[in-house]
Amino acid sequence: MIDLKYSLVIEATDDPTFFGFYSPDLEGFTGVGHSVEDCLYNAKWGMEEHVALLKEQGLPVPKHAHAPKIVIQNEEPLARTA
Repeated sequence: MIDLKYSLVIEATDDPTFFGFYSPDLEGFTGVGHSVEDCLYNAKWGMEEHVALLKEQGLPVPKHAHAPKIVIQNEEPLARTA
């Protein structure tokens, strides 16, 4: 069982050795990994550090997700501005 307190989105990139991730439940939380497993590991510990930093700075901490989800998808292209 994967023990995450917040949902996680892992995105594959054009580079097969690079994945990005973020949590839609935890504003400002992002990271990278070299595999899906690496992203899960980095996210688990990164979320704990991110929450600790929010508390330290006196910022609001979102409640844990009731049923956090993990979504693995291709990277969404950035919107072009011109």
